[in-house]
Amino acid sequence: MALVAYNILTTLRAALAGIYGIEKIEAGLSNFYLVDEIQGTYRGMMIAIPTSEWEIFQTFSQDKIVQLLQKLSTGVNLKQFLKATRGAKKPKVTIIYDSKKGHVSTKRLLQN
Repeated sequence: MALVAYNILTTLRAALAGIYGIEKIEAGLSNFYLVDEIQGTYRGMMIAIPTSEWEIFQTFSQDKIVQLLQKLSTGVNLKQFLKATRGAKKPKVTIIYDSKKGHVSTKRLLQN
């Protein structure tokens, strides 16, 4: 099952790279968001569309499937599948306290 999922993901990324460019796909596309979308859409399609409707795709040639995937790829909103960018780390706050006492109240720490 993992091999099938990997093949689907690779095919999808290749179709998107053909439309939007490989640099854009490699740099910012999140596999997590793509897989999440595929999972949700697949479940819904299997409920709503009978199996007999999918049989037509078995007769497609490789070229016809490529053309279909490229056509469908033009409608993908890449902004939905971008990797989340992490913000800059905040500098560590140094706590100044009297080492002789050994205890600092939480209130004082929060005030600084």
